[in-house]
Amino acid sequence: MPEFKYEIITGKDRPDLSQLNQTVTHVSWPEFMFHDPVSELFVDLFEKFPEYQFSFVEPGTDNVIVLGNCIPLAFGGAPEDLPDTGWDWALQKGVSDFNKKVKPNILSALQIVVANDYRGQGLSSIAVDKMKDIGRARGFKAMVAPVRPNSKSLYPLTPMERFIRWQTQDNLPFDPWLRVHAKSGAGLIKVCHNAMRIPGTIAQWEEWTQMRFPESGKYIVPGALNPVRIDIENDQGLYIEPNVWMYHPL
Repeated sequence: MPEFKYEIITGKDRPDLSQLNQTVTHVSWPEFMFHDPVSELFVDLFEKFPEYQFSFVEPGTDNVIVLGNCIPLAFGGAPEDLPDTGWDWALQKGVSDFNKKVKPNILSALQIVVANDYRGQGLSSIAVDKMKDIGRARGFKAMVAPVRPNSKSLYPLTPMERFIRWQTQDNLPFDPWLRVHAKSGAGLIKVCHNAMRIPGTIAQWEEWTQMRFPESGKYIVPGALNPVRIDIENDQGLYIEPNVWMYHPL
């Protein structure tokens, strides 16, 4: 448990929570991650689901230590039936269900970010448990999570199916984020290979990555879990991100 104190606030407490969180998110993710077309729906989280968005802040300040985003949705299948489109699906499905007035029955995690200065102090586990508490309070049967194994970016040529089988000496997942969810009681279901699709022109990808792409092919880009495909003739770069479905019974 962390020795410092923090307060938990939600989007209902602070309508400006999205703006507060930007100080953490914009230094925590590679630039290209902000350009998934589906992520345009992210603003709906704070407008339609404010009670599901939370942050840990330093008492008496607006300094965000941890932020968490999750969304309720309706899903009637077995965990193995969760779709290959992962994160994109969860965000789209939750917003669509809300707009259609479909009653949700599960919670999906979307994002947890710990500020750089506060990492390694157990806050990620506390944030996962906070999300689960949100789901339990609303009577949901489960929380699913399209987990982004951040350390996979160090092994972009290793297929995700092999990567998720790597373990520590304690027989826990090798990746820290998969390990956090596993220690919180989640079961690893399967890889969702098309969790995010990020297209862009060559110029856009060169701006996002601060790299040059002189010819067509696959390129290893810092922060990406898989190589980025560059097609010079069609002026397109495409990144398809795999995530991992994990399932928390509540």
